[in-house]
Amino acid sequence: MRAVAGDNPESRVEFPIPEMHSPYWHMLDLNDEGSSHRLAKPNLKLGAIDLNLLVVFDAIMIERSVTRAGQRLGLSQPAMSHALTRLRHMLKDELFVRSPSGMLPTPRADQLASPIRMALDGLQHSLEPVQFEPSKATRTFHIAVDNYSAIVLVAPIAARIAKMAPEVTLDFRPSGTLNLLDLLDRSELDLAIGPFGAKGERFSLKRLLQDQFVVVFRRDHPAVGARELSAEQFAALSQLEISSAQFGSDFAEDSIRSRRARRSMMRAPFLSAAQILSTSDLAAVLPLNIAEDMIKSRPLVFRRLLRSPKPIDVAMIWPRRFDSQPAHAWLREVVCKVCKGLHTE
Repeated sequence: MRAVAGDNPESRVEFPIPEMHSPYWHMLDLNDEGSSHRLAKPNLKLGAIDLNLLVVFDAIMIERSVTRAGQRLGLSQPAMSHALTRLRHMLKDELFVRSPSGMLPTPRADQLASPIRMALDGLQHSLEPVQFEPSKATRTFHIAVDNYSAIVLVAPIAARIAKMAPEVTLDFRPSGTLNLLDLLDRSELDLAIGPFGAKGERFSLKRLLQDQFVVVFRRDHPAVGARELSAEQFAALSQLEISSAQFGSDFAEDSIRSRRARRSMMRAPFLSAAQILSTSDLAAVLPLNIAEDMIKSRPLVFRRLLRSPKPIDVAMIWPRRFDSQPAHAWLREVVCKVCKGLHTE
């Protein structure tokens, strides 16, 4: 393919754009020798559009940098600059404006971003095999997970996929600081797992499991003789609150308010919890699946609560346009099978 720097046939300078290292670069260049003249017309026709330029547009929207977008696509800086010039001419808009924080999209670019992203996804998926063969797949899945899912689901999902699809790469990202819906819209995430409700018609949702809470403490704790703990018994315990994940915090606060005197408490990240609980008289409210994993490697036990806090609901969401995409459907099936193997009572 050759990108064109101007519209004047006598002053036109052509430069080669190397082959893109992108799943979209197989798209046909629909331009011909006269396409640049057609692009100058007010009513832009689909047949006049160089689809490769839309790939460039999408990459710049994602990266907010011409340089990083070029690296993403395997294009040089001059090639990207020329492609952006053609885009601006084709769409009659500046599209991106330089700023200290990167290339900011104009309102027109923001308007085009989602339709172009969805169109490129549709073209890519239409060219994929009808059947997905995990053992031969080499793709990457990007999955956002909350704290609970990171602790309970990531390891078994990774183990199952490594066995079934050894060349598939998994990119798990903590969801706490992410704009999940935006990343799903832009196909930077394939899936998000967490306590989600309905997110709109463009997303699909499947509930995965519901996990109850238990109280965890050391094996020789003074309260170990109780088979179940009432709210009053739990409130009498010195408690460890998990600062990095508010597991059962509402229950703990209600129990504490029911007492005249509050016992001393500690706040600590989840990664410190097992060590603290096994070497102190502190107790913590944790989801059952987390508790069962924790007691495997530490001298800890758990006890159920007579009045359990509201359980954790875990679901996965994804763009509805991926519903019938074979690779994505396979990924969702793997996640569902992992969840079925966990305690959900």
